[in-house]
Formats: sequence, structure tokens, C-alpha cells
Amino acid sequence: MNNKEIAKKILELVGGNENVQSVTHCATRLRIITNDKDKIDIKAVEDIDKVKGSFFNSGQYQVILGTGLVNKVYDEFVPLIDGSDKPSDQQPAEKQKMTFQRAIRIFGDVFVPIIPVLVATGLFMGLRGLFTQEAVLGVIGLTPADIPQQFLMFTQILTDTAFAFLPALVAWSTFRIFGGTPILGIVLGLMLVSSVLPNAYEVGQQAAEPMVFFGFIKVVGYQGSVLPAFVTGILGSKIEVFLRKRIPDSLDLILTPFLTLLTGLILALFIIGPIFHEVEIGVLHAVEFLLNLPLGIGGLIYGSFGQLLGIFGIHHILNFLEISMLGQDGWNYLNPIGTCGNIAQAGAVLAVAIKSVSPKMKQIAYPSALSAALGITEPAIFGVTLRLIKPYIMSMIGGGVGGFLASILQLKATGMALTGIPGTLLYLNEQLPFYILVNLVAFGVSFGLTWTFGYKKDQEL
Repeated sequence: MNNKEIAKKILELVGGNENVQSVTHCATRLRIITNDKDKIDIKAVEDIDKVKGSFFNSGQYQVILGTGLVNKVYDEFVPLIDGSDKPSDQQPAEKQKMTFQRAIRIFGDVFVPIIPVLVATGLFMGLRGLFTQEAVLGVIGLTPADIPQQFLMFTQILTDTAFAFLPALVAWSTFRIFGGTPILGIVLGLMLVSSVLPNAYEVGQQAAEPMVFFGFIKVVGYQGSVLPAFVTGILGSKIEVFLRKRIPDSLDLILTPFLTLLTGLILALFIIGPIFHEVEIGVLHAVEFLLNLPLGIGGLIYGSFGQLLGIFGIHHILNFLEISMLGQDGWNYLNPIGTCGNIAQAGAVLAVAIKSVSPKMKQIAYPSALSAALGITEPAIFGVTLRLIKPYIMSMIGGGVGGFLASILQLKATGMALTGIPGTLLYLNEQLPFYILVNLVAFGVSFGLTWTFGYKKDQEL
């Protein structure tokens, strides 16, 4: 019997599709939760070719198949209980080809499980920015020097952990979506942010240098990166699936994880990483050029397209540009333009949340809009606007209009790392009314366009 025949026979003997609640697997056993265990023909299951035994444990019917084989039978079993047991040539044509919209949807699906963590992190960042600013502390007669170091370290754990290990979260979810083993995705993602590698933020600030391999390949960590970890997750999961089909079952437990992690890390560090590092350098020079364009053109362009940098995971390099600006004359000219893009995302997502009739959409969109308003746009982008496409375009337009006004008004921040509502603390001078104005414009344009043209109320994610 081949793997598909084994899966079909097991399903038949456990009572069929209607008797199966869910199925998972471990290293050696297929674990099935059934509605009625009396419908299972245990002896017949154990007589199936390649089945080594079965037993009940903790409400699960566990079929012993052995390492390697269990993965393959599980892959055949899941489509059967999902009701999608069709030969590939019978699948609809649109399911066979990878369209742009389907690719965006898959990209968004990877981030849905991560959204709650990013929303929470956005709230933590907003609160820390609020309660550690000198102007706020001055109301109660304190200064930043009065804040206990232990408290700052505690807040740093809350705000920095998710983004420091974001590649691990992305790789885990990508492995899960593309048929790999999620735990391998987690480990591969953690390797990308290993403390052995130069920290991406420090390299972006030129406080650290990339490692150089073979005399020309520059290697850095992936802290806060999205697309590099996503691409690595796809390649790693495909490598694992490829290996499982070819490595003998007796060696699968040893060789498949070893080769998957080794090959995935080599591709990430020596091919994907260097490519994105060079792209970062080009982005830095391009943004510097844009900011010097006259008549607000630079603000219009960066306000519109700067939101793409976070998607591609190449936004760290801009830290160096902001630090250089602050070091030269004490002002940050990039922050007011960039924050318009964040607020525009909040406007687009809020329009979706209010207009939608889908409870699921509202559940994701409302907290994502709040997070974007606090400066963390990943939940909004990956959970809503990028998946729906049109709201993302509307947010780019809103961000561009706001960025144009910010450039015309020559807005400048007194610091960095705060945007959106917490970013008002960087403009506590005569510029505050203008900062509020440009963000209200960005929000209003994005909200209005999304409500009018960018979203249909019955549209689903």
C-alpha cells in the first residue's frame, strides 16, 4: 500500500470523515481525536500494511507508523478529512497557478497568528514612550533620571522581544503554511537572530560592522526583518518536504531536520542576507536623495512608498540616517514624513473595521488600527490592508499627501523611534499643531478613500 492508500484505509476504519474531529502527529504516531471511539475497528487498523500498532491515550487514538512514514501519511490524511481529496489535474485552474493576489493572501495568512503579539507590543511601546518622556514626567515633578533602571529593563523586555525574535515567529508560521514542521521553522528563525551575528539595528546605526565571509559576502542578523525570514521559511519548508519524500523512514528523524536547518541557514546567510544588505544600502542613498527634493516632492514620494520598506525588512538602515540628522543639527526630518504612513494605515484599517459586516474582519481590524495609530503597523499591513490590496493603496495615497504637507511645512522631530500618537512627544514645541494637522490629513485621506473606493462591506480576508 502506498501512503495515500494507508491514509484512506485508516480513515475508513476509524469511522470515516464524520467521526474525525482533528488529527495531528508526533515523531512516530498519527494522533486522531474521534467523536465516537466505539466506531474504530482497532484490529483492522493494526492489520494495515506498515502500521506497527495502536492505542488510546489522553482521548487520542494513536496509530504507530514510525519516523518519516508518519509525516507522509499525515500529509495524505489531512486533505481527506478536509474534503479535498481530488487528483491535482481535477483541481480548478486558479488553484494551480500562483497569482499575485493569491501570493499576497498567503503572505497575509502567515501573519494572522502573529498579529496579537504585535498589537500587544505596539501598546507596550506606546505606553513606554508616553511615560518616559520628560514633558510627561515633569507634570508629576520627575525627570527621566528618576526612573529606576530595573523598570526600564522590564519595559524593554515587553517592547523589544517580539521584534528581536520576529524572524522566528515569521519562519514558524511560514513553515506551518507551506507544509513544513513548525518547530524547525522556529529554530531556523532563531538562528537568523543568533547573538553570534552582528545585530541588524546596530549595523543600521553603524555601531557594528557586518561579518565578512569569503572576502566579499557581508552577513548580519535579521532582527525585526520580515521578508528575508519569510523567503527563508518558504525555502526551508520546501527543502524539508523534498527530503522527507526521498530519505528512508529509518533515517528521517536524523537526516531531515539536520539537512533542512543546515541548507536553510546557508541560503539565508550567504544568499538572501547579502542581497538584502546591498538593497538596504541603496535604499539609504535613495531616501537621502528624496528628502532633498524641492517643493515637497520628496515627502510625497517617501510618504507613499516608505511603507514598503517594512514589508521587505530593510527599514533598519534608516536608523543611521535619523541618527546622522540628529547628530548634525538636533533635528529628525524623516520622522514626520514616515509617521504619516503609519497613521494612514490606521485610517484605512479603521474604515475597513467600521464598514465591514464580518465579525472576523472587525476582530482583526479594530486592534490593528489602534496599534498602527501607536506606531506599529505590522498587524494592519499583514493582517488587513495588504491582504485586501486596495486599502493598502489608499493608505499609500494618504501617507503621500501627509508626507507632502510635512515636507512643505518643514516639520522636524527632536528624536526618533516614536511615531503616530506617541510621536507627538517629539514635537512639543511650536510645531505640535502642524504635526497634528499632517497626521489628521493622512488619516482622513486614507479613511475616506478606503471607505469610498477601497473596500466593499462584505469583502472577506
